[in-house]
Amino acid sequence: MKRLSVITCLLAGLLLSFLPSKAQNDQQNNEKAWTAYMTPGPIHKMIAAADGEWDFEMTAWMQPGAPPSKSKGTAVNKMILGGRYQETHNKAQFMNMPYEGIGMLAYDNAKKVFQSTYMDNMGTGIMNMEGTWDETSKSIEFKGISVDPSTGKDLRMREVFRLVDNDHQTMEMYCDINGQEMKMMEIQFTRKKK
Repeated sequence: MKRLSVITCLLAGLLLSFLPSKAQNDQQNNEKAWTAYMTPGPIHKMIAAADGEWDFEMTAWMQPGAPPSKSKGTAVNKMILGGRYQETHNKAQFMNMPYEGIGMLAYDNAKKVFQSTYMDNMGTGIMNMEGTWDETSKSIEFKGISVDPSTGKDLRMREVFRLVDNDHQTMEMYCDINGQEMKMMEIQFTRKKK
């Protein structure tokens, strides 16, 4: 009986000595994962290259077949929180009213996706989208939801944001109307000359 107690104590000691080392390894792995998650990388540098002031020309279609509305405006992009996110402020005249919008662009290191939020003075909600990079077309295709103010229901959205070159970008926005995709907006961005 005494021998069985000694063996049980030895096994318990071995088990206890193993558990802290596993917990320690788990903690080290978690710390490495968090460090990788929070550290801006090459994609964040690519986003930061668009920092600065831009002029834009916007064409918007309010309904299928209707003539588009055109306007001009400005955008200011700025990386924030240590180069982790890009904040955008847009101003224009749209539908004979002052227009202002604020967007946030992120690249999530863990999920490996771009994330975008946008809000403006033409509504009271926030549009949320996620997208992936296409190296061939130098573009991000975002998909997400906004709201249809006439029904209060979710509205599926798609956006294609293209890096034409260092001084030019385009954005096309589409929404789903009764199962049909409709182009609702196109914006041509040109970097302001210093």
